[in-house]
This record gives sequence, C-alpha cells and structure tokens, in this order.
Amino acid sequence: MHTRTLVSILGIVCATFIVSACSSLNLNANPSNRKGETTNHPTQKNDPILLTIRHTQVKDTQKKRLAMLQEVVKATEAKVPGLSITLDGVEDKVNRFEKLRSEMAAGNPPEIFDLFGGTDTKDYVKADRLLDLTPILNELGLIDKFYSFEEFTVNGKIYGIPMAGYVEGLYYNKKLLEQQHVKPPQTWDELLAAAAKFKAQKITPFAMAAKDSWVINMMSNTMWVRTAGKDSIEGFLDGSKRWTDADVVDAFEKYDTLVKNGYFQEGSLALSYAEQQNKFSSGEAAFMFDGSWANTPLLDPEKSSIVGDVGFMSFPAMGGPGDGYINGGWSNAYGFSKKATPVQLVAIKEFIRQMYNENMQKRQLVEEGMPPAMKLQDTSNVSPLITQILTVFAQSNGAFPAFDSRIQTKVREKLERGMQELIGGRTTPTALMADIQKQQEASNKEETHSK
Repeated sequence: MHTRTLVSILGIVCATFIVSACSSLNLNANPSNRKGETTNHPTQKNDPILLTIRHTQVKDTQKKRLAMLQEVVKATEAKVPGLSITLDGVEDKVNRFEKLRSEMAAGNPPEIFDLFGGTDTKDYVKADRLLDLTPILNELGLIDKFYSFEEFTVNGKIYGIPMAGYVEGLYYNKKLLEQQHVKPPQTWDELLAAAAKFKAQKITPFAMAAKDSWVINMMSNTMWVRTAGKDSIEGFLDGSKRWTDADVVDAFEKYDTLVKNGYFQEGSLALSYAEQQNKFSSGEAAFMFDGSWANTPLLDPEKSSIVGDVGFMSFPAMGGPGDGYINGGWSNAYGFSKKATPVQLVAIKEFIRQMYNENMQKRQLVEEGMPPAMKLQDTSNVSPLITQILTVFAQSNGAFPAFDSRIQTKVREKLERGMQELIGGRTTPTALMADIQKQQEASNKEETHSK
C-alpha cells in the first residue's frame, strides 16, 4: 500500500475516533438472544456440524475478549441447526510459530484459526491451505467495510479477516515525568537525557522483559526504521539494503547504549513479557515500548496503579529517513481452512456475520481498547488513552509493518537470539549485523531457488 493511501486511511481512523457519531449503540445487546431468527438450514435432519476455532485469548488480561468470542460462538450455534463449536485456546506465539505451523505442514489446521498476516499468510496460500474469502466477503457485503485487507491479500484474493488494528510506540508515566520535570522526549538525545535522569533517581528508565525474544525487537525494529528508512526490510529482502550498512548498524549501536548504560529493567533476560507490563503498571518505570494491545491491563484498576497517568507517543526522532513513521496496521485475523465442507462453510459464514459487525467491533474498542478493523459509525465512550494512541497513529508520516510479517523465519530467529546475546553482553552490534546479513543472504538465495 502506498504511503499516501495509508496516511489517508489513518486520518480517517483518527477522525472517526475523535468525532463521536450521533447514534449510540446498545453495548449490552447479546446477539445470542435472537435464536428464533434461524435462516440457515444446512441439513434437513439437523445432522451434527462440528467446527473448531483456534483462538489466542488465553491470558488473564484477555478475559473480556474471550467472553465476547464465547458470545459469538453461542449466537452462531443458535443460528445454525446442529452446529457445535469447540474453542481451542493457545498462547499467540505458540500458535503462530509452533502449533499452527505444524498443522499447516500436515494439512490439518482447525476450520477457523488465529492467522498472522504477511509472510505467514503467503506461505499458507502457497501450500494451498487457506480458504479464499473474497467471494464470501462480497456475498455478506463486508468487502468495503474494513480499513485494510493488505496483509492478507495474495494475488488479489483475501485469505484473512482482520479482527483489530495495532500500533506500537512509547508509553510513558505522566506523573514520573512531571515529578522529574521531563517533557515527553522528541529526539534521541532528549530520550537519553531523560533516561539518565531517571536512573540517577533510582527509577527504572525502561520496563523491558527480554526472556520472550520477540519483545526486544519491537523497539529495535522501530529504531532501525528511524535510522535506515521505512523500506529497509524490503531492501534486505531484495538485496538493495544490507544489515551491515552503517545506517542500520547505527540503530543497534544506539540500542546497545541503552543496554550498557543500565537503562533497561534489571534482570530482563530472565523476565517474561508480563513482567514488563507489571513493572510499568506498578509505577516503577518511566517508559515502556509496547503495542496498543497493552493499554488494556494498564487501564485496569485491579492490575494497574497508574490508570490515570499513562501517556503514549511515537518513538523519538533519531535523525534518519524513517523519523515520523510508525509500526502499525492490521496484522491479526481469523483465517479459515480450505478443507471446510459445504455445511461447515454455512456455519463459517454465520460466524463471520456474528463476529464482524458494528456491535462487536465497538465493544472491542470500548471494553478492550482494541483499534477496530472495521469502519465504525458510533465512536462514543472511547478512553482518552486509546484516543491518544489512535491520534498518534493518524498523525504519523505513515506506517510500516512489523519486520516479522515480512522477513524470513530463519532471519527472525537469528535476530531474536542475537539481541538476547547483545543484552547479555555476548556480542557486539557490528558482529551481530554481520551474522544477520549472512543469514539474510542464505534465506534470500533459498527463497529464490524455491520459486
């Protein structure tokens, strides 16, 4: 998608959430109450129809999201005679990198599953595992109601329906910044000065958990885009850009400065992702780089002591061509198995009707702070923090996708391990980038030969 087009989409998103529509939805409406409106009769005898939905709503912070999915399941079952749906909950990274991948290789994925866009979707289309959703979306009148299907479109066909959007950036503790007379930093030097000031006051500058290696590369991804440009990933893939280029290495050297100066959470290599959010939500850290999905626990009074003190901003400028761009888009969706039978397809269509509508998307936004994938008519009752997040998204120069939606698996894995080694002091930015470049060249060559 061209930057200009994406920026216009983001502008629409921002306007949608800042200006409330006149209409007001009944957010307590339960779609399962309409059991008498059955319109689908896949069989005369109501023979059993079985579906499995692989979801990733398994964390304590996702209970509301899971409850909404359970409501959708009940409503879908009520509309399709003989239908029985099994919910299979798996942690998102385990689902994406282990379970779903092995199921796709074996050709036996669930009928409905949490699907990541970009490379994952393209790989599964190439393996002929995904259901083409284009005719179904057209039939249901949904094709024009979403902001973007870009990450799930392969050769002009749509293979995933996004659930929500995301944006990554820097959360900050307003109270701590005010107490130390620090303004939200707009440049790299200002960020370093702020971090030094907080450390001197024995306040952790950055909440950071590095045991889950993917967490590290959220911020590093944004940093190398700042210094090397938003098209750097595409350059790595086509060979026009190298990880060893000075502007790429510069970002990792700056990251190493944060490590060596002790600005990250102590003992981060032994801490899981939840500990990063716990450190920040307890008021013990000034900054935390994370995604928009993190707003939910931060705004939960039972889990957070800083509910009224959370701010969100784009990562500060670093003096490179990628300044002002932000990591964001619509990367998580439900995908569907190509092996679904005709009666299962009837149930799948009803699931899509129940899941993808104004009411459910609005509830996700208000109750969970999830930026919608669909264009809402009613935008009232949105929290100030999610409004700020969406405004930052919309006011950026444009968006770029997360590197792991584009880069090859072996490169991603090597970078994740390498960043843990960097944090542990076992490698240097220069040596790490040389290793990554070797893997990149090997993966590019392997990809070329497989075409």
